[in-house]
Amino acid sequence: MFVYLDNSATTKPYSEAVDVMTTVLREDFGNPSSLHTLGIAAEKYIKNARKSLATSLGASEDEVFFTSCGTEADNMAIMGAASARKHQGKKIITTAVEHPAILEPCKKLEQMGYKVEYIGVDNKCRLNMDQLKAAIDEDTILISIMGVNNETGTIMPLKEIIELKDQFNKAHGTGILMHTDAVQAFGKVPVNVKGDLKGIDMISVSGHKIHGPKGTGVLYINEKVKIKPIVFGGEQQKNVRSGTENVPGIVGLGTAVDRAVRTMEERTTKEVELRDYLIGRVMNEIPYTKLNGHSTKRLPNNANFSFRFIEGEGMLILLDQAGICGSSGSACTSGSLDPSHVLLAIGLPHEIAHGSLRLTLSEETTKEDIDYTVDKLAEIIARLRSMSPLYEDFERKNNK
Repeated sequence: MFVYLDNSATTKPYSEAVDVMTTVLREDFGNPSSLHTLGIAAEKYIKNARKSLATSLGASEDEVFFTSCGTEADNMAIMGAASARKHQGKKIITTAVEHPAILEPCKKLEQMGYKVEYIGVDNKCRLNMDQLKAAIDEDTILISIMGVNNETGTIMPLKEIIELKDQFNKAHGTGILMHTDAVQAFGKVPVNVKGDLKGIDMISVSGHKIHGPKGTGVLYINEKVKIKPIVFGGEQQKNVRSGTENVPGIVGLGTAVDRAVRTMEERTTKEVELRDYLIGRVMNEIPYTKLNGHSTKRLPNNANFSFRFIEGEGMLILLDQAGICGSSGSACTSGSLDPSHVLLAIGLPHEIAHGSLRLTLSEETTKEDIDYTVDKLAEIIARLRSMSPLYEDFERKNNK
């Protein structure tokens, strides 16, 4: 049996996205900047995809910029805004639990003389709003806070953060910008600039997290906001993001967005039901287990556990041998032997953070998949603990 529960790392592309990409690759392969028939056809594909993204975000088409991935979109937002506003201030505010696509540009800015303040979280990965409120000052030029945490699945209070930003700007005459990395949120929870995100300035989105192709992303930039480009070359996309557009990828992304938005309510209702069933079985049947993140204010498809007395890499290998795909944290840092910075930030000791497992569902996940996974997981945890001297010592002390 094969069970794929690593949908926060990447997703299986929708068949309709693959089909339209294949057509573009084989037949409508023109450069969208060309003036001949093939070029005009390619440009039309891009316009249609841009319209899909704009509609889903509640934005205008002029506010949608295609990128190569979510990481590039994040870098454009952070580096581009810092460069454009360096004469207004030198402070950026973010969180201690951001994706590396935010943290690494922020580190680079620190090396360039900017000040970055990292807001902490509690043991449920909820943002410390008092610390955030105290951090905002007249030197602040940008606040970047993820929509949901990519590891724990905890949903961040973006509406309240935007209100804080707007209140400060109004009171002090500042122009602080607000960006959110919505790579994990988009397509799973509402992300709309006319809804709860009214007042947001920039939003990053990734295609392969919503059953679109890899190598695609989007940066929404409010029409009133100007940032400096970080890629130079041609004059595509109003000089904001140069380079010949990835037409097949953009078409696949637009197609995936159409379906993701259309099916979100029905799909996420099913995912919440299966997620809670998964969490219930694991917590009830595997002792010395902790659920990471908020119990209810989390992504519909996310479950993240820490198991005491085991090492995560061994667990993942044995799960893989059983035909089950999961992860121990962010896929972008899976090569690191260090424990997750997110799990350390919520207060887990190193040894417990090392025994973490993230399982993320999709619309294709079934109850049979969950039952098989939990049955195998329980066997694997028991096997690994039987070889653990720490567990043996713990059992001996507690059975005296």
